[in-house]
Amino acid sequence: MNSENIENDSFDDILAQIEEPVTVKSKVPSEVKKSRFSTENDDDLDSLLANITMPDEASASSTQPAEKPVTKMGSGKTNCVLVNPKQRGNPILKSITNVPWEFDDSIIPDYVVGKTSCILFLSLRYHSLNPDYIHNRLKELGKRYELRVLLVHVDNKDPNNALKNLTQMCLLADLTLMLAWNPEEAGKIVETYKSFENKPPDLIMARAQQYPHQKLVTALTNIKPVNKTDAMTLLQNYGSLKNLILTNEENLAMCSGLGPRKAKRLINVFNDPFLKK
Repeated sequence: MNSENIENDSFDDILAQIEEPVTVKSKVPSEVKKSRFSTENDDDLDSLLANITMPDEASASSTQPAEKPVTKMGSGKTNCVLVNPKQRGNPILKSITNVPWEFDDSIIPDYVVGKTSCILFLSLRYHSLNPDYIHNRLKELGKRYELRVLLVHVDNKDPNNALKNLTQMCLLADLTLMLAWNPEEAGKIVETYKSFENKPPDLIMARAQQYPHQKLVTALTNIKPVNKTDAMTLLQNYGSLKNLILTNEENLAMCSGLGPRKAKRLINVFNDPFLKK
């Protein structure tokens, strides 16, 4: 298959190629052929990664100040996910239900989920047939967008070698690797990136408890297999951590829902030294 035609294929054509057994032939120049992925030859992988133009690489080789990543939002619409027409027929679109989306032929990535965020979609089965495809897409994308996500649909039986190569590529190309095991999960990942586009970072940060009893409940639930209900029961029965530590195993086992196994585990934790010799 000519790698130059891959860029113009629709998603339906790509799916057709996956279903039919084909012989992968490349007519690209010899220097690109040498860069083909191979799970058996790490030198081929290194050659391919060396050909990817990185933002840091470009700035390091020039005395000019480093340029900021170029951002392109297509038609300028920011209230919906912009979808590249090449993704027409991709089943993950059926799972994007909580945010609007529309096709836009002016964008380079597969999905634009924010002013500075984009997603490239890759099927592992298609990647095994056309290992140069993602390399060509990255070259086309260049330095555009600050957050660049590679969304991989794991749809073959032995993905380990391919995922190892893609992980190395993502580390060097400043990509965030996301894995999905079915189209529904992949669609929800795209949807989530768009939903959290304007959310503050502290939304997903851990919140410190304000009250002492909340901190004590959190501490007790870190002792497996004690759960939150057990911790609340212990606080109601003993009132304080001091009283809880001073009690014995028999009394702990009599607490509702606790039992001898959890009681023994708590006693062991309370009597373990903080510093091991």
